[in-house]
Amino acid sequence: MQYIVDTKEFQIMEPTVVSIGKFDGLHLGHQKLVKEMLRFRTHGRKAAIFTFSTPPGTLVKGKLQTMIMTNRERALILEQAGIDYLVEYPFDESVLKMEPERFLSEILIGRMGADIIVTGPDCHFGYKAAGDRALLEALAPKYGYRFIVVDKARDPQNKIISSTYIRDMLAEGRIEKANQLLGYHYYVSGVVEHGRSIGHRRLYPTANLVPPRVKHLPKYGVYVTRVTVEGKTYGGLTNVGEKPTIEGKNPAGVETYLYDFQGDLYGKTIKVELLDFVRPEMKFSSIEELKAQLDYDVKMCREMYDQFLKTVL
Repeated sequence: MQYIVDTKEFQIMEPTVVSIGKFDGLHLGHQKLVKEMLRFRTHGRKAAIFTFSTPPGTLVKGKLQTMIMTNRERALILEQAGIDYLVEYPFDESVLKMEPERFLSEILIGRMGADIIVTGPDCHFGYKAAGDRALLEALAPKYGYRFIVVDKARDPQNKIISSTYIRDMLAEGRIEKANQLLGYHYYVSGVVEHGRSIGHRRLYPTANLVPPRVKHLPKYGVYVTRVTVEGKTYGGLTNVGEKPTIEGKNPAGVETYLYDFQGDLYGKTIKVELLDFVRPEMKFSSIEELKAQLDYDVKMCREMYDQFLKTVL
């Protein structure tokens, strides 16, 4: 996959089937759209995704907008899905104020090489989000592209699957439901960093990840997790949050104890998949009280992880 990042100066020189959007989380709705794109990846036509390097809402609202997955995580999944081009275009004032038809003609057709455009029914683009499904349909004869609309995916309760829906489930700690909507296990990945070593000395040895601020984290608390390290998987107990029992100001992090792991994880890249919610983050009166609770949590998480393995084998 060709990954074009943070530049307006690019040119795709072959015909493409293009889709546009934030693709926040690449949930089952996005996956349905990607599958439709790949149906038209024939006769030399390539599949291309157009998105932005930063969430547009960050500029529009003047406040950081978090994403269910980082740009790098999104890129890896799209590459695995078979996408040929991923363009992460810089979002600035000039893009914010670009008229929809100009965006279509100069970027989607002019730079992306769009021969077919595939979107969901609620697609919006251009200045004041004035570009929509109706405009794309109306302009198709003028610019000579084919326009295809993909209906929304729905969950077993017939509710439309969306990034907002998934965020709500994450906020409630309903990680199993969020995973169902995503079509994979919500995860945090990154390089293990050194912490304050309190866990190693007095609690349990943990692998510490400090996700970028743009990463949307779930409800703070303890989760049953599956951890991948150098191609091997381990069960784990993960705390997502700010460790309120530990003195001082602690940044929001993802701290994982891996069962049955021996070795040094510092500097290694790991992937922590959240499988089930155990309890909310709590402040204890002492490290000893926290240790007693963790002893119980580890036992429970081991049992829950063993049960999870039975369902996937």
